Amino acid sequence: MLDKILVANRGEIACRVMRTARRLGIATVAVYSDADAGALHVAQADAAVRIGPAAARDSYLNAGAVLDAARRTGADAIHPGYGFLSENAGFADACAAAGITFIGPPASAIRAMGDKSEAKARMAAAGVPLVPGYHGADQDPATLQARAAEIGFPVLVKASAGGGGKGMRVVDDAAAFDDALSAAKREAAAAFGDDRVLLEKYLTRPRHVEVQVFADTQGSVLYLFERDCSIQRRHQKVVEEAPAPGLAPQQRRAIGQAAVAAAAAIGYVGAGTVEFLMDEDGAFYFMEMNTRLQVEHPVTEMITGLDLVEWQVRVAGGEPLPMGQDDLAIDGHAIEVRLYAEDPQAGFLPATGTLHHLRLPADDVHVRVDTGVRQGDALTVHYDPMIAKLIVHDRDRLAAIRRLRTALDRTEVVGVATNTGFLQAIAAHPAFAAADLDTRFIERHTADLLPDPGVPGGPVLASAVLGLLLGRRRDAAAAARLSHDPWSPWNVADGWRLNDEATETLALRHAGTVLEVSVRYLRDGTFRIVLPDGAAVHATGEIDADSTLHAVLDGVRGRVTLVRRGREITVLGHAATGTHHFTLVDPIAEAEASGADAGRLTSPMPGRIVAVLATAGQEVAAGTPLVILEAMKMEHTLRAPADGRVTDLPYAVGDQVEDGVPLIGFEPA
Repeated sequence: MLDKILVANRGEIACRVMRTARRLGIATVAVYSDADAGALHVAQADAAVRIGPAAARDSYLNAGAVLDAARRTGADAIHPGYGFLSENAGFADACAAAGITFIGPPASAIRAMGDKSEAKARMAAAGVPLVPGYHGADQDPATLQARAAEIGFPVLVKASAGGGGKGMRVVDDAAAFDDALSAAKREAAAAFGDDRVLLEKYLTRPRHVEVQVFADTQGSVLYLFERDCSIQRRHQKVVEEAPAPGLAPQQRRAIGQAAVAAAAAIGYVGAGTVEFLMDEDGAFYFMEMNTRLQVEHPVTEMITGLDLVEWQVRVAGGEPLPMGQDDLAIDGHAIEVRLYAEDPQAGFLPATGTLHHLRLPADDVHVRVDTGVRQGDALTVHYDPMIAKLIVHDRDRLAAIRRLRTALDRTEVVGVATNTGFLQAIAAHPAFAAADLDTRFIERHTADLLPDPGVPGGPVLASAVLGLLLGRRRDAAAAARLSHDPWSPWNVADGWRLNDEATETLALRHAGTVLEVSVRYLRDGTFRIVLPDGAAVHATGEIDADSTLHAVLDGVRGRVTLVRRGREITVLGHAATGTHHFTLVDPIAEAEASGADAGRLTSPMPGRIVAVLATAGQEVAAGTPLVILEAMKMEHTLRAPADGRVTDLPYAVGDQVEDGVPLIGFEPA
């Protein structure tokens, strides 16, 4: 058994590895960048070493700094987690040269599967089914265009040297091929330092089914069943479940054996995932192999009762696999969703900010939460915007879906935009319940999954106003206690008037719409709130220390979570059925802020300019792509908001830009 493990990662996977190591009595070392000095994984480790500035290339991707940290702390093994250095064959070689155990596969296996074209050739030789495509060395655009035509559109252009949806484009016809190829090559070069691509026939309604494999140093290989990861957005998994719905025993056995053959063909050791596309007729085709632990490994753990990280540690220490294929069995059904800081209504733009309020479901026999953040932590532009993984388990799939819906209802995040509502919509969708799954699930159901936010219901708006009024009252009381005359009537925020009950009009902005609400301060300390539709609500209540508003609206008791920061009010959880953000309108403050960026298209977040597609003085039509910004591992295209003229372009390709800076001068026609 290993004595001390350095975890060369951050976030929830670093915390996950440390939990298992602690249970096994193994000491742990964290590494951290300047941005992560106060992170949860650092607090949980036995020792921690700074390895560089915030940018991943200068810290978590700095193999020399990671190895130096291992030497300085006496770590005899490195667990790479996933992402960063986990599939870096050079790093695995460097660990071996330093006499440090790399908790992962041999460098030769990483290389074999890291090059997609070479991997396809090896799989064909091993008898693993392949999707029709082109995996050749000739990367001339004309050759690729001709090959795409031979395969038949639609085709998938895919980076040879990486995964995770980077450098990947679906091309529906020949006219769109050149632009898609250029974008895929550019993104592949930025992500992997290698712009080579391969082509595959794009199956119109495939499922994404992957198999968890494990191999030891004695030559044993087995599969721990499969996961369905069909619900994806831009080739990034959103929902994962195990086992894959609807597979007959013979299908499960066939795809599992194909995965074992794939792993054996490259001399694999440790945890890996062999990914397949499954057609509507049940035929499956090798797609790629991830030579590491996967983000979605918890669903496999939930249905098998195993700890895959423990298996990794034991196998890396030279132990044989603790079980054989016939010893493994499936128990129930598990589903995982990824809670991200992103705005689904703004094209899933990644979000940054501080987690002012974070409440996640409690772990129990049916629910597991893997996270690497706490309330008060900041989410920065430097790393993946995942907040947590919610994993549920029950006796069957429908019961697991019910657990998932409850867990999402108990998830509360304020401070950054999240995809919670989007995940709730998926979990509640009839097609999801019916297991009508394919990789275009989100595209087919976009209208249902991303509805117009509309105007919130009366109880939600009334709760927001009530929370604002009670907050004012509490703030006034606190100020009074600190004043020289705490009993002065000027310290009371109760709307008191000498001869009448006071009335006030409040304006709250919600999703771009301003809602005017009238409030009458009643003499008994309660409120009469008149909503925009004319309905009047008698309201009273109190806010407790954990931000729960206990409201009585027209005699009906209820509770919601209410978080107030300045003029921002968020109502969520409990009876709120979703997350609702309001801003108290202050006309003077907004007038002062308006106009500063008129005629300027600004950066939605910090990032790097990867393409400038227009020139100063150019006349453009609405929707014309103007600049492509790379931020948080994704490309974001800024387009002309209307017909007009580009007046200036102050930044060039390669420039780093901050959040909110003007990227394009634009003059509408």
